[in-house]
Amino acid sequence: MFNFFRLVSLLEGASYLAILSVTLGFISRDFVSVIGMTHGALFILYLFSASAVSHQKQWSIVTFLLIFLASIVPFAFIGVEMFISRQQASQKSANV
Repeated sequence: MFNFFRLVSLLEGASYLAILSVTLGFISRDFVSVIGMTHGALFILYLFSASAVSHQKQWSIVTFLLIFLASIVPFAFIGVEMFISRQQASQKSANV
């Protein structure tokens, strides 16, 4: 589930940047419905998978809320990726 959340986080962040690119005029407005629907589905999937991973890893409510906030702030998915990488590294070192 952890790797699935990692993938969804990256895809959701990239789709958010695509939506912002449409807003700023870098991408044609003809793609708004496709990009918007994709981003909406990924956003909901992100929230559900973040909730599941948060429960599985027993993260505090503050950690979960920060991860939720990262889905709203552009480029914050990079910070989430760094956090997840550190979590996986510490988990692997604990298992050795």
